Amino acid sequence: MNLVWHVSILVLYIGIFSEGASRPDVVNVGAIFTFSTINGKVSRIAMKAAEDDINSDPSILGGTKLSILMHDSNFSGFLGIIGALKYMETDTVAIIGPQNSVMAHVLSHLANELHVPLLSFTALDPTLSRLQYPYFVQTAPNDEFQMTAIADLISYFRWGEIVAVYSDDDQSRNGITALGDKLAERRCKITYKAALPPDPTATQSDVKDQLVKVQMMEARVIVLHTYSQTGLLVFKEAQNLGMMDRGYVWIASTWLSTVLDSVSPLPSKTAYSIQGVLTLRPHTPNSTRKSAFMSRWQKLSNNSIGFNPYGLYAYDTVWMIARAVDLLLDQQGTISFSNGSYLNHMGKGTLNLTALSIFDGGKQLLDNILQTNITGLTGPIQFSPDRSPFHPSYDILNVIETGHRQIGYWSNYSGLSVVTPETLYTRPPNRSSSSQQLDSVVWPGGTTEKPRGWVFANNGRQLRIGVPNRVSYQDFVSRLQVNGTDTVQGYCIDVFLAAIKLLPYAVPYRFILFGDGHKNPSYSELVNMITTNVFDAVVGDIAIVTNRTKTVDFTQPYIESGLVVVAPVRKSNSSAWAFLRPFTLSMWAVTAAFFLIIGTVVWILEHRINDEFRGPPRKQIATILWFSFSTMFFAHRENTVSTLGRVVIIIWLFVVLIINSSYTASLTSILTVQHLSSPITGIDSLVTSNERIGFQVGSFAENYLMEELNIPKSRLVALGSPEEYAVALESRTVAAVVDEEPYIELFLSDHCKFKIRGQEFTKSAWGFALPRDSPLALDLSTAILTLSENGELQTIHDKWLSRKSCGSQATTNESDELQLESFSGLFLICGAVCFLALLIYFCLMLCQFSRHVIPEESDPSRGAGSHSARVRTFLSFADEKEDVYKSKSKRKREEMLSNSRVKEDESKRTQMDSSQQRHDCEISVH
Repeated sequence: MNLVWHVSILVLYIGIFSEGASRPDVVNVGAIFTFSTINGKVSRIAMKAAEDDINSDPSILGGTKLSILMHDSNFSGFLGIIGALKYMETDTVAIIGPQNSVMAHVLSHLANELHVPLLSFTALDPTLSRLQYPYFVQTAPNDEFQMTAIADLISYFRWGEIVAVYSDDDQSRNGITALGDKLAERRCKITYKAALPPDPTATQSDVKDQLVKVQMMEARVIVLHTYSQTGLLVFKEAQNLGMMDRGYVWIASTWLSTVLDSVSPLPSKTAYSIQGVLTLRPHTPNSTRKSAFMSRWQKLSNNSIGFNPYGLYAYDTVWMIARAVDLLLDQQGTISFSNGSYLNHMGKGTLNLTALSIFDGGKQLLDNILQTNITGLTGPIQFSPDRSPFHPSYDILNVIETGHRQIGYWSNYSGLSVVTPETLYTRPPNRSSSSQQLDSVVWPGGTTEKPRGWVFANNGRQLRIGVPNRVSYQDFVSRLQVNGTDTVQGYCIDVFLAAIKLLPYAVPYRFILFGDGHKNPSYSELVNMITTNVFDAVVGDIAIVTNRTKTVDFTQPYIESGLVVVAPVRKSNSSAWAFLRPFTLSMWAVTAAFFLIIGTVVWILEHRINDEFRGPPRKQIATILWFSFSTMFFAHRENTVSTLGRVVIIIWLFVVLIINSSYTASLTSILTVQHLSSPITGIDSLVTSNERIGFQVGSFAENYLMEELNIPKSRLVALGSPEEYAVALESRTVAAVVDEEPYIELFLSDHCKFKIRGQEFTKSAWGFALPRDSPLALDLSTAILTLSENGELQTIHDKWLSRKSCGSQATTNESDELQLESFSGLFLICGAVCFLALLIYFCLMLCQFSRHVIPEESDPSRGAGSHSARVRTFLSFADEKEDVYKSKSKRKREEMLSNSRVKEDESKRTQMDSSQQRHDCEISVH
């Protein structure tokens, strides 16, 4: 027992000695920041507070002291590198920082080689990937999430184009690149990027030069992604240039929220210059620990600077490192450093690289950091597989005259909302447009009305609108001189003017005629002049076709169009056989056949019981024919007696009624309505005819006929006016004219000798042409839809294009013959009734035949008949009148009854005779 006790004491002393030996007295952690900046000041105070709290908590690090070594890089990349190297020489287990991503890209290579984890909550460049920089960890959401939130904001307010202003360094540049990608996913885009010198080297002149360029852009939505010093300088110059007035939208990244939170009160000029701006702030949920820390802040900072969320991230990052180190020591890891052989080899030169050491437990410490699952001042702290924090979210702030107010939240879980992200985490994710909500916003200039987000280029210059100087069809667009000044009018112009009036803003414009006035201009050339910046828009009878949509945008169509074929037509002459035209040959044949079928069926059904359907064969055939065709006029004299016959006649008379009515209507139409004929029946017959084809000068029809239908150019004839159409068609210079339907409708209103042949063979429409991605296209389209809905578009159409014309007459040579398919249902029903009537009739006949005739034939006294004899008997039975058959049957029954009585009498007499004889014999014997 004593031996066991001594061994236990020995093991306990060894364990205590071992634990004491494995845990160092001090663990060094470096911090590299520019401590003169807002985030640098706040982070320094928060990290010092975390260091004190950890060293005063016996439950963490087990008595080991945590020492945070501060190094001020003072905006210098060189000093940042020097500070990192200094930490690598002093057995530092981790480094917090650097403050910006430019240094993070450089120092991460040192961290990779020396296995020292590098943690930053301000270097948030989204390109700092875990694959390239495995020892670099971002403990706050990187800028990809911030740019997604800004993209959702822009999409929420339905802006399509923005301008990006940013500092030309890695973090800002890569953040704007991420913003461009997120906007593209939402069908928005960055139209201009204004790069400023890296913070804090940007001067007033640099900023002003870029803002003057931005002011010349159409887009009025500006995203500012920079740092506090440069950002405030931008707003100051924007105020001086009038860019903080109505119509502008400014969205600042999180740098502005740090200024609002940490600098209080703001100078009056600064506060005035940022009114109406939207900005983001990293969202941290409310908690008791957070409130307690914020209440300590005034004492910790000695009122030197206000608190912002990056102080919470700084505090949590220190605790994250402390817990990871504590876990490393619990895992029997050691805080030890060794010199790499390759460093010793490289250190033989002028560089003293032998002083650098590799952290042996660096990989294990990094794993512990990434496996962190605690709740800090910023809320739950946990990393996803791509090392991003779980559920990144932001507060959305609106700067107003009295400070700033929160108008909503953005979270990677459910997008924009007025409900805290923590509440939404308990519900299924919902990113539908109806669920995206924000409170009202006060925009620059003090307005609460959402800005349009764009203006016309060059600060309100009048739009140069190209208008075709048409020679023909001037109902659509025509030149007009008023007091010696050229102006334009017509259907297309009135539609445009009506749409412009519906826009919620003024549009300065002037019409510019395009064309020499002697022939219609080329519309394709006119549209292409938008791409060369000759015109800002084109208004007129512009067809929306594929080649044009590749270079410009079109508004909503305001009239449907499409290519049609017009050809000369002639009246079809009447003939002696015109009365046959209402029915097709097959219809005539089937109708005649059914007349004969019905006569035959009725004869069969009536033959045995109706004297009118009996007699010699010639008479019966004549009866069948007369009865059949007399039903056409409902003049049949023969009465039907049988029920089945009457059913058949009722159905047939209904069919005859329909046929007669249809025939009469069709014949009336044929003899009274003008019918037209032409060898050209549509585009197919025109293409295969090798005839010459006319088209309108300037129309896209020429290219369509050559490129799509492969018609040789030698077959095409350019025509400039409706009069030329008529002359060319009458003189047979062209066999037909191919043009758009609106033009042809006007042409046919004055030229009744020509008609549209076939159907419209292309589907298109007319719209107004605008530059690619022009925001005016959407607003004009909305206005055109409004015109269509309120009926004004139809009113304009009636004013210019509605005329009485001969175009309402028959325009094709399609036959008016009635097809068999139109009556197939009637014939089918009639045939089915006939078949069923015959089937029932023959079944009844067979029953009678089997009940009355077959037993007689099978009488032994008459002998057995052959099969052919039985058939002849059946036919004779079927041909025999039913009354005769019944009388014969009655006589046979009477004869059979009489015969049976005679036989019975003879039998009785025989029996009596036999009895008398027996009696006589008995008497003689006696």
